[in-house]
Amino acid sequence: MFRKKSIISSCSLLKKVLFCSLFILGIHSLQAQQTQIISLKEAVQLAKENNDHILQAQLEVTLADQNSQENKERRLPEIELSGSYSRITNLTEFKEGFLKGKDVVHTIPEIYHVGTAIKMPIYAGNKINNAITIANQQKNKADVNQEKVESDIQLAVIGNYLGIYKLMALQKIIEDNIAEEKKRLQEVQSLQKHGTVTKNEVLRTELQLSDRKLSALTNSKNIQIELHNLKTLLQIPQEQEISIDTTATILENGIDSYESYAAKSVQNEEIRMANQEIDIKKTELKLVKGNYLPKIQFFGNFNLKYPNYMFFPPDPYLYSLGQVGIEASFDLSGLYKNKIKVQKAKTEIAWEEREAKITKDKVLDQLYKNHTQYEEVVERFAVVDKAVALADENYRIVKLKYLNQLALITEMVDADNALVEAKYEKIATRIDAAMKHYELLHTAGLLHEEN
Repeated sequence: MFRKKSIISSCSLLKKVLFCSLFILGIHSLQAQQTQIISLKEAVQLAKENNDHILQAQLEVTLADQNSQENKERRLPEIELSGSYSRITNLTEFKEGFLKGKDVVHTIPEIYHVGTAIKMPIYAGNKINNAITIANQQKNKADVNQEKVESDIQLAVIGNYLGIYKLMALQKIIEDNIAEEKKRLQEVQSLQKHGTVTKNEVLRTELQLSDRKLSALTNSKNIQIELHNLKTLLQIPQEQEISIDTTATILENGIDSYESYAAKSVQNEEIRMANQEIDIKKTELKLVKGNYLPKIQFFGNFNLKYPNYMFFPPDPYLYSLGQVGIEASFDLSGLYKNKIKVQKAKTEIAWEEREAKITKDKVLDQLYKNHTQYEEVVERFAVVDKAVALADENYRIVKLKYLNQLALITEMVDADNALVEAKYEKIATRIDAAMKHYELLHTAGLLHEEN
């Protein structure tokens, strides 16, 4: 009987253990589901859809388009409908001086009218067409500005993403090194027990381990900061846990000649916007020159009035009257007032052309700088790869010597630090090369083609 109760109790305990295990696994599973893993391509796409700067640039495009439509409406006729009602007094004349010899003429006291008028421009010095052209050019400039904002945000996202990638790679190196340091501490403590090393070497090993843990802590906090910044760029709620995809391979892209990138630099958004501004200023010059030209417009009106005050005394009849015609006007003051405006418009064109030249030179200088730095980073691949192999071999030799009491603890620490640095430098160089590749494309105006 006692054995039966013991078996039942054991089964009950086993069920509780299984339940707790499943509960804990469920919690870990839920936490894992809450962390969103984002690839670089997904991050760029989320920024395009949600980033406030990009959405604001899209609104600027909408405003420019609406401005273009508004200017096109200036071609349409203006139609006005009016009406009024009033009462008037009798007409009093004073024939013998001030308020003397009063003679009163009785009028019809009620007056009302309903009328309509229409005006439509026929020719206005081509100002309407030029205003529409300017609006369309501003729309094109807004489109290019949207591309620039998207490209700038895309580069910011890529830089932030690769920065996190680098920090997480460093974190893994540090954590692996911490595990190695713990094993070494056990080895040193074992050697101390046998009296082959001093207490100082144990303390030095413990200090090295503590430094690594502090580095891991600082680096993990830096990762949290950069992930917070990434959430802001992508407009992801801060309470949402995210991480980047560190399993993705960092592509080692080939590099074309500087001349090929320079030839494609006409796609740079700043250069295109500068050229658009020149076109706008040239059209504005045409707009100013339109002040020399006459204005011609069609007009017409039709009115219903009561009474008929076309005659006096008025007739108590409702009457209608309409007219159509063409009117022309010419502002003579434009012949002497418009001269300085034309000169000013020409100066603005010259200024914009000079600004476009400065912008192009700046872009080409930046392009050359990025291309040269990219070549430098790529050339470092072989060096850092060899450095890792050398540091790893050096660490193996020094560790073997130390265990055989042929090397000092300081040599062991130096070899360990050199290996950690070499490993980090290898992955960091690959990430830097990828970043330089994206910066090169951004400067050439080709970054939008990458994703």
